[in-house]
Amino acid sequence: MVFEGFILVGLLIVSTTAFFFYQKSARHRFLKEYQFHPSLKCRVMEKYPHLSKKQLDLVFDGLRDYFAICQTAGRKMVAMPSQVVDVAWHEFILSTQLYRNFCKKSFGRFLHHTPNEVRPKKNAACEGIRRAWRIACVHSDIDPSKPKSLPLIFLIDKKLRIKDGFHYSLNCRSRNNPSADYCASHIGCSASCAGGPSNGGSGGFWSSDSSSDTGSSCGGGGD
Repeated sequence: MVFEGFILVGLLIVSTTAFFFYQKSARHRFLKEYQFHPSLKCRVMEKYPHLSKKQLDLVFDGLRDYFAICQTAGRKMVAMPSQVVDVAWHEFILSTQLYRNFCKKSFGRFLHHTPNEVRPKKNAACEGIRRAWRIACVHSDIDPSKPKSLPLIFLIDKKLRIKDGFHYSLNCRSRNNPSADYCASHIGCSASCAGGPSNGGSGGFWSSDSSSDTGSSCGGGGD
């Protein structure tokens, strides 16, 4: 009887572990293959009309990257390093049923958008931006302490010339980089928040639900 009990416990552990990895794999696959509705690009373009269709696609690649970072981080808060991607996230949330369904299949819970000013910890933004940097670098095969390039989510605002965006540089001491740029290379190794925007970005944590939604397509902007 004791031996049979050990077997049952072992089978339970194996089956639970297998289900966990299957679920994790399914969520990663869903996010990778997910097609954002064209209407979301229309709404982002309303705020940034200078963006072309190709550039709008890049914005939503950045949003996908951010969600992948959140998947890796689990329930830990992750700051949003990009203003234009944050706008895309806002627009996605406004399609409530579509977003709920996406969250359920990508995270198993509802991914909330939490402004810095309502966070319980003063250093939450610093922790969140460092976590975003480390995970984004790992996902892009970049050494977070000695980066030779920037992950898309940290590069996109500057690349797309987003005037109200967060602009990062690898070496902020370089004469070729404007002093207004954030020091991306300092984020992963600094105890302070000097490397990133302490008052910018948006963190996420989880909750629940599901459903679906539809919309329409639109035209593109100029380069």
